[in-house]
Amino acid sequence: MTLQGDYAPSPRPQARDDVTRIEAAGDTNVVDRQGRPVVVVTMRGARTGALRKVPLMRVEHDGVLVIVASQGGAPEHPQWYWNLRADPDVEVQDGTTTFAARARELEGKERFDWWVRAVEAFPPYAEYQVRTQRLIPLFLLEPR
Repeated sequence: MTLQGDYAPSPRPQARDDVTRIEAAGDTNVVDRQGRPVVVVTMRGARTGALRKVPLMRVEHDGVLVIVASQGGAPEHPQWYWNLRADPDVEVQDGTTTFAARARELEGKERFDWWVRAVEAFPPYAEYQVRTQRLIPLFLLEPR
């Protein structure tokens, strides 16, 4: 299933420019976040219904992907968090492969186990959690 609709580029220059580079190359490996690989998650905007493309740091374990709504430890969730809460059906581009997925917010022990993996993959996540009072959300990207 391919998401249909009008694409609204990010108002954030880095995200917008990274998506442009990735689309031109057809490969997410042309971009990184602080030295870590990214995936591009295409989702529907919660308020506008427009398609949004968000490059996010890739956390992987045994072929399963998780994305982290850290926003660098900011006090509020990133906008894409609300998009996924409103409509969890997404498309994920990982390298040159694109697949349909459902983003499921993790809780309890499952979240804890993935948090450990996320911090192992990118140690600054631990500092980000200390900076904020909110529990940083994690979303598992389950292929559909």
